[in-house]
Amino acid sequence: MEMFGNLTFFIPLILVAALFLFAAIKILREYERGVIFTLGRFTGVKGPGLIILIPIVQQIVRMDLRTLVLDVPTQDVISRDNVSVRVNAVIYFRVIDPEKATIQVEDYMMATSQLAQTTLRSVLGKHELDEMLAERDKLNADIQEILDSATDAWGIKVANVEIKHVDIDESMVRAIARQAEAERERRAKVINAEGEQQAAQKLLEAGRILGQAPEAMQLRYLSTLNVIANERSNTIVFPFPAELQEVLAGAARRAER
Repeated sequence: MEMFGNLTFFIPLILVAALFLFAAIKILREYERGVIFTLGRFTGVKGPGLIILIPIVQQIVRMDLRTLVLDVPTQDVISRDNVSVRVNAVIYFRVIDPEKATIQVEDYMMATSQLAQTTLRSVLGKHELDEMLAERDKLNADIQEILDSATDAWGIKVANVEIKHVDIDESMVRAIARQAEAERERRAKVINAEGEQQAAQKLLEAGRILGQAPEAMQLRYLSTLNVIANERSNTIVFPFPAELQEVLAGAARRAER
């Protein structure tokens, strides 16, 4: 009976000691840090590894230092040229100062998410639709710089921002397609005109060269007749010499006198 009474006395003590050790010993992984508060006051950051706390007197807040991925919900944005678009993005960030991330902000994940949404609308609203589609890397860098500067007071480092989708209305898609088609037609006409101009320039140069040597002009006439003969045509073409034209023009002027 006496032994049973002693065990009854020691069992609660053993349970209290086990609970004390369980509350006092903490093990933090390599990517974790523990923000320690003693009687409600910040007393340091510990970890990784084994940490011993004073139960009831000290509390620990675990902080993950790995890179976190935050998906920014789709935002309705009005571009500078008054085009309504829907944009979403993804943000990569991590905690670099566990003390600030715990003390300076209540929920750094929620705060970063809300800040990212407002920053996304603000930055994209300053650009035209063409810039959103063609200069995405520059917009990513601008948003990342603004977010990184704003979250520095929370101990957060924004490593990267990527705009995933820029969705526009179907009517605007058709308008952009028509604009692209018109631009292609314009370029084709310009290229065609430039080709005709270059061809005319070359013909003019060739004519000047042939005009300096009458024999070369006669050879050109004969070459042209040879080409026509090979086409099996019933039409016979005789070249009209330029010298004969000048003689006839001179005779006509003399006759008028």
